[in-house]
Amino acid sequence: MANMYTSLFDSFFADSFFTLHRTVYVVSDSQLEELKKRQHQEELDNLTGSRKRLEANYQSRVKILDEREAELKKELKALAPAEKK
Repeated sequence: MANMYTSLFDSFFADSFFTLHRTVYVVSDSQLEELKKRQHQEELDNLTGSRKRLEANYQSRVKILDEREAELKKELKALAPAEKK
């Protein structure tokens, strides 16, 4: 026996304006594999680029430190004879 009357609760959720819709995409296995391959390649490219930038920054910093070290050694040599007098 069907119920002729619906509750306000049932009416609220039966209204398509309030129901949540989820989009479902159906793709073939080959399309899925291609998508995975593309995503992995993009991630690998990002990692490679990050590594190159990191190494360039590292080398730049090492150069600055080496230059400063050479300056300090030169200044120490210049000060050493003055202290002996």
